[in-house]
Amino acid sequence: MTGDLAIFGVFVPKLLVILLASYAVLLLLKMVLARLGVYRVVWHPALFDLSIFILLAAAAANAAEWYLS
Repeated sequence: MTGDLAIFGVFVPKLLVILLASYAVLLLLKMVLARLGVYRVVWHPALFDLSIFILLAAAAANAAEWYLS
């Protein structure tokens, strides 16, 4: 198993695809959390967003490894 995916004949690193998908989910989640008012009780919103992004990326990488193997 290589670390690349072939998308329309172009080899793209799996990590890039995972991070872009995680970022898209993060943007949607940020909108939901902002509407719910979660950011009013969070001490540092940027660190909170970073930690959510890292959790999403780790979960997506784990799911991709399980699914693709």
